[in-house]
Amino acid sequence: MSGVSTYVRVRARDVPEPGVPLSSDRTRRPVAYPPMKPALTRDRLSILLQASAGRRIAVIGDAMLDVYLTGDVERISPEAPVPVVRVRERRMALGGAANVAQNVVVMGATCDLVCVVGGDANARELRAMLVSLGAPDHALVRTSRPTTTKTRIVARAQQLVRVDEEEDGELGAEDVSRLLAAVRLALENADAVVLEDYNKGVLVTAVIDEALSIARRRGIPVVVDPKYRNFFAYRGATIFKPNRRELESALGATMDVDRPETLPALVQRLGVANVLLTLGERGMVLVGESGETMRVPTTAREVYDVVGAGDTVTAYLATMLAAGATAAEAAVIANFAAGVEVGKLGAATVSGEELLSAYDEVAARG
Repeated sequence: MSGVSTYVRVRARDVPEPGVPLSSDRTRRPVAYPPMKPALTRDRLSILLQASAGRRIAVIGDAMLDVYLTGDVERISPEAPVPVVRVRERRMALGGAANVAQNVVVMGATCDLVCVVGGDANARELRAMLVSLGAPDHALVRTSRPTTTKTRIVARAQQLVRVDEEEDGELGAEDVSRLLAAVRLALENADAVVLEDYNKGVLVTAVIDEALSIARRRGIPVVVDPKYRNFFAYRGATIFKPNRRELESALGATMDVDRPETLPALVQRLGVANVLLTLGERGMVLVGESGETMRVPTTAREVYDVVGAGDTVTAYLATMLAAGATAAEAAVIANFAAGVEVGKLGAATVSGEELLSAYDEVAARG
């Protein structure tokens, strides 16, 4: 069977002492990532994609509605020095945790989305979109706050402004109690859990602790997409997926991804099984408990829009783990999915067929 050289790996030899900056001693020669034999065959990828059908993923976190107003600019407003956009198209999309759920469903898995919404028209739209996908909406907890909505105004393929309607404070005790009940119900039969944090107030400590506790008791994998508020609250997670900016902000140190021997300290400090550091156009780096570090180069041929790429990665990580993939396999597959997603406009989904086509394209390029 043929395979694609999708990543390289190195065993860390020097783990820095606690408190030592991750980018210290820059005078030393950077450690190279030696090439590794092809690890993911097309047959293995097909097996995992087929196995994902019927798996149940619980996605817990901040859901939102994305609104795109697209039009033309032909003049400046006489009222203020701002462009006047004549809207030609209004399009809505699922964002945040709802987009993760959408990607899970497109893969053929079942998804229970646990989040909060308001009693407004945007909540009704979000519910309707979920139902149209075949995803249940019973775990959407209604609160008095508005449904988080991001409206983007676009002209000539450029975003002019974004308007956010939201309340991002932590939920009150009554709302948290109802959210915890929804979490327990969703995790009863889940094969994997996603904790999707956009700092909108859903993932408070009580919710995080309950989800991790149930997952640990049931022996199911947990994928975390963190933000700064509760960055260190996810001990025991299977894959912890920050981007470089989030990690540097939380740790107070500059990352040097060309020095892999410094990275295993992240796993020890965070108390997780694996850290998957996303690096945009530079791909990803997976750091495991054993100190082994794996570099996953990007597979994107062109980048049209990075909105939603992180959600796609998170969805594929959880679903592939539920299907029986190793953390390394899940990272490679999620990276292929991201390469497809960034070639689309806005938060988009990636099907199994598209993933196989991307694999074939990379294999053909050698």
